[in-house]
Amino acid sequence: MKTNISILIALFFSATALAQPKQSVNEFKNWPKGASPLVIGKRIADRFVATPHTNFGRPTPPKVITYPESCAWYGALKFAKESNDTTLKVQLAKRFEPFFGEEASLIPIPDHVDYGVFGAVPLELYRQTKEQRYLVMGQNIADKQWGPPEGKRVVPESHVFYGRGLTWQTRMWIDDMFMINALQTQAYRATGNQIYLDRAAKEMVVYLDSLQQKNGLFYHAPDVPFFWGRGNGWMAAGMAEILSSLPKNHSNRPRILKGYQVMMSSLLKYQATSGMWRQLIDMPASWEESSGTAMFTYAMVTGVKKGWLNQKQYAPAVRKAWLALVAKIDGNADVSDVCEGTNKKNDLQYYLDRKRITGDLHGQAPLLWTAAAFLQ
Repeated sequence: MKTNISILIALFFSATALAQPKQSVNEFKNWPKGASPLVIGKRIADRFVATPHTNFGRPTPPKVITYPESCAWYGALKFAKESNDTTLKVQLAKRFEPFFGEEASLIPIPDHVDYGVFGAVPLELYRQTKEQRYLVMGQNIADKQWGPPEGKRVVPESHVFYGRGLTWQTRMWIDDMFMINALQTQAYRATGNQIYLDRAAKEMVVYLDSLQQKNGLFYHAPDVPFFWGRGNGWMAAGMAEILSSLPKNHSNRPRILKGYQVMMSSLLKYQATSGMWRQLIDMPASWEESSGTAMFTYAMVTGVKKGWLNQKQYAPAVRKAWLALVAKIDGNADVSDVCEGTNKKNDLQYYLDRKRITGDLHGQAPLLWTAAAFLQ
């Protein structure tokens, strides 16, 4: 009983510390017909519910749930909550039910950041349903991420990072900053236990100090000096995730907020006239890419509504980006011009030549996060 009371107290004070009046933003109203976040979010969420488990575009089913599906599932649940769509929430829970039975083998082993982000889904289901089995599953995955190095993916650097109080799964790829932050921040939101937030914040500061450049953008990795769009999108979304829950008096908040604001300011300068951002953000000849654009839009919507960004400066850019993204959605509610799955490589042409895909969950997921953020 004492533990439960402690959790409730922690949740109350964290919510109180973060409570702020909702910003009324004119640019976030009066959308063209069919372009509102409520309509678009519903279309994409329904598309997700009807889509079997995906496998990075391959015709065969996946051996485990992939991280794009986890991210889309998390987004659909957020949208269901903010749109008060009980039917959608039930459908998303029903999709999850087989993991407690015949599809248990599809649950990823949490020995990699891309696998661990799956835990954000049961944690969000717990937050919306209060069913303990979701909490047990999600919290176990979050704790495993900060446990001692184990399994086939352990490398010598794993022990070094673990010894510094970071997750042994640290790679110094900017993609990690959504995967880790979504999981650990969700564990904090579900339990009220400060340790999860402290973990995520410490990890974020290390990545900021290591990978953010003078122009506010991020190299994909220390040995890959390119400003890849979706990679920077993962970082932007990861900062929005943790800042949304990080108390104002947290020691790492000023550093993370500064990194976020510097990045957002830089992104304004690189937004194309269409409203999109590019596959390589700083290269005008690079193609306009949807998943990174959606992630930047999510980060900016969140910042404007929570008062971290100047409304007059950023809201018009957000509206322009959202309408550009809506134009990328086809009649099947699939998003086009999404960069295919991408590893790191110190080769400029590798990034320029990445395939453009339609309907990939890398693109569907951040549209759902963004639709939910508009409604929040």
